[in-house]
Amino acid sequence: MGERNDQPQGSHAAEESGAQEIEATVVLGLRITDWPALRAAARAAVEELDFAGIDPEGQRAQLLREVAEDPNAALGALLHPDRLVASLPGIEALGGTLEISVTDDFAPDFAELFPLDDDGDTGDWTLTPRTACLVHTQLISLADAAYEDLDDHGDDPVTVADESDWTVFGRLPQRTWNLHRGWRRTFARAFDDLADDLAIGEWPLPRCPAEDVALRLALADARTLLGAQPESVADMMGDLPADLYDYDWDGCSDELFGVYGPDEEDSDLDAGQRIDQLLAATHPEGWFLDYEDAEERDPGRGYRR
Repeated sequence: MGERNDQPQGSHAAEESGAQEIEATVVLGLRITDWPALRAAARAAVEELDFAGIDPEGQRAQLLREVAEDPNAALGALLHPDRLVASLPGIEALGGTLEISVTDDFAPDFAELFPLDDDGDTGDWTLTPRTACLVHTQLISLADAAYEDLDDHGDDPVTVADESDWTVFGRLPQRTWNLHRGWRRTFARAFDDLADDLAIGEWPLPRCPAEDVALRLALADARTLLGAQPESVADMMGDLPADLYDYDWDGCSDELFGVYGPDEEDSDLDAGQRIDQLLAATHPEGWFLDYEDAEERDPGRGYRR
């Protein structure tokens, strides 16, 4: 004989047990620290979804493309209310919406990512929090501007007459001016790749010729901004600690370029001169080939847009 069960059963169980319909609002502050891992998890989640309609596999393929390129889309796939509620016992999802927005004032904690030596000056050059912050800001700004160039001009060639209408691609060597939108989009991503290095506490060491060019532009713009608007740069730094090596652009050139790249076959040439020779000898389509000794970036990392 079975045990007595006093718990209400059946379709009216929720009503009889005093259960209520509840609207829950959850606000999360998130920082993406491993985009490849997030992307992989989102793609796995999409593979598990059931799609209905005329072309379910086409819908799946489209969403897979979106989560592979857009962190917002990847978060949307993983944080969808139905997916979250499915893991909770004793409740039924009645509906819900998900809104994701990027915090405009988000910035990496450069003081934590690039800590200064508290034991005093060791004599070794270092990338300081303030330098990292300023270079990161310029890389992001250049990426923004490059994508704006794409939106405004697409495949149009840069010409001498309209060179000033291009924020980024008019600054590149003229032999790149007739290249296609795909090339330009990949070059725009080089700024983001270097900015991502800084955002996780790594020095932005160029891994291919295109990144060498991108970092040169960022350092030049950082130097110009510091000279033209020192008060604005000071405001940007906030409470970041100051250091002897802040804004040491010569040190940046000496330490960040040439770690990967052309061999020192000619000892009379510095890293910048060797890179110049490589750029001159390489068709721009080959600028995205990784240096032999550089770690390959994730080929599935996608583009900002």
